Amino acid sequence: MQKLNREGFLSGILGTGDVFPDFVLPSAEGRLVSLAARLASGPVVLSFFRGEWCPFCRLMLAALTKALPEIEAAGGQLLALTPETGGLPLSMKRYHGATFEVLSDVDFGVGLAAGVVFKIPKLYRERLVASGNNFPQRHGNAAWCLPVPATFIIRPDGVIGWRFVDVDFAHRAEPEDIIAALRTI
Repeated sequence: MQKLNREGFLSGILGTGDVFPDFVLPSAEGRLVSLAARLASGPVVLSFFRGEWCPFCRLMLAALTKALPEIEAAGGQLLALTPETGGLPLSMKRYHGATFEVLSDVDFGVGLAAGVVFKIPKLYRERLVASGNNFPQRHGNAAWCLPVPATFIIRPDGVIGWRFVDVDFAHRAEPEDIIAALRTI
């Protein structure tokens, strides 16, 4: 992760004031979800997750599930994006009892457009394989990439009003910070 910091990775990620690219992605249940359609109903909180295999992602999804009523009361809609495909997004959603949309970022398209995706370094890849993670099966491709923890609040006009990104997969946006930011948009 320090290598990403040294290489200036964060400078390539969309920031406050940038327009977030529109997308259409499959939901955990197989429906197509459009960012533009969601934005027509108000601001969107868009959060990237590595997958259900990641303990920090599970903790964050649990925290967001708990905070969802406050997020919605502040006018936000929550979308969670994971590079996982197949039944994994639905499994993750059911495990947490989540009522928000969990979307499959097929082939990392949205994550790449936002600048949050990185190629997994060889040493880390070897550790992931040794721990039983079959990313080609989980992601439906052999790209061996992951998103960094990132959360964007996208205003109805498509412009990013707030963001949190960190190359350290243990650091995540705090739900209280998301809610506070929503109240200012």
